[in-house]
Amino acid sequence: MAERAVAEYIMAERALAAEVPADANAHCPGTSSETAGKSEACAGCPNQEICATAQSKGPDSDLIAIEQRMRNIKHKILVLSGKGGVGKSTFSAQLAFALAAKSREVGLLDIDICGPSIPKMLGLEGEEIHQSNAGWSPVYVEDNLGVMSIGFMLQNPDDAVIWRGPRKNALIKQFLKDVDWGVIDYLVVDAPPGTSDEHISIAQFLKASNVDGAIIVTTPQEVSIIDVRKEINFCKKVGIPVLGVVENMSGLSQQLHKFKFFSTRPDGAQQDVTQQVLQHLPAELQNCVAQTEVFHASKGGAEQMAKDMQVPFLGRVPLDPLLSRAAEEGKSAFGSSSFEGAEGDRSAFGSSNLKGNSRPFMPSLPALQAIIEQLMQVTEGSEDKQRQTNGVQNGGLH
Repeated sequence: MAERAVAEYIMAERALAAEVPADANAHCPGTSSETAGKSEACAGCPNQEICATAQSKGPDSDLIAIEQRMRNIKHKILVLSGKGGVGKSTFSAQLAFALAAKSREVGLLDIDICGPSIPKMLGLEGEEIHQSNAGWSPVYVEDNLGVMSIGFMLQNPDDAVIWRGPRKNALIKQFLKDVDWGVIDYLVVDAPPGTSDEHISIAQFLKASNVDGAIIVTTPQEVSIIDVRKEINFCKKVGIPVLGVVENMSGLSQQLHKFKFFSTRPDGAQQDVTQQVLQHLPAELQNCVAQTEVFHASKGGAEQMAKDMQVPFLGRVPLDPLLSRAAEEGKSAFGSSSFEGAEGDRSAFGSSNLKGNSRPFMPSLPALQAIIEQLMQVTEGSEDKQRQTNGVQNGGLH
């Protein structure tokens, strides 16, 4: 890490430590919290009166700085999930890639402090944060796609971030206040799963910044849907619109020639019979897409849940090995050269491709494209309506 970035990281660490006084109670909410001096955790703390008094002195200057910084960003979208492991960060990464591919200026902010996976999914492992007079500079994947994550601050990517809530909150505030995104069209915020400190902080810090809303990612089974209901209720309580729900890992879809086939012997041993099966399968059928359900949606999955809770359902994205590979390699699923250069990969690059198709077939791609088109219609459609309203108020449409 560059010397200047190291110095800034040390300064940030000191600032984070200053959020919690040395003699504070075990569960101190932090001096900048709205509940400082007022929560149950503050009872008996020697700093309780000071913190409570400080909260009444006026608006937080950092919140004003955040609001000013956010003025340069047209659309702010949060990507949330009730449970971990549902593909939320993969969706965030591909959403950012897709918006950038549509010539939008895009920022991707990773606020998953303890599990930052965005640097890996954007192909930015080992990159550094640099400081300028305007603030922290994002790390750029493309000229129009910048990324910020605590992952860029860790000297070793395997280092554990063991922080209490106030320290996490302070870093999120610093990201929002000090990162110089410039004038951009979209800021996509990848949040950790659940409804914990990070979620409360981002809702509080962006309260005055007109957040477009949240996308909530889930898998079909009820054990995931249960937590999504909590996530939706959280959004309603803090005033964040729900742009829609995405059902990820919605079945496994693959072309037949990409499957392996096995026969099972009486002793339970399996024998690979893929070649024999494909030889008996007409060539015109080998590109047919086979689909099977992986997770049992016992109560109708995300679509029924969204209907019950009166929020939009954006669509289903199937399990797709190539989408998983894109995340592993830090590539976009939308680029024409995303999977070039892997010799011998029969499943992606051999004669298995559809005629006239120079890239592998991805079952997840049409679903992702349809979902992102819906999001752009909602966000940019509201922008067009606002321009029309302003035009009418000014004497006519322009």
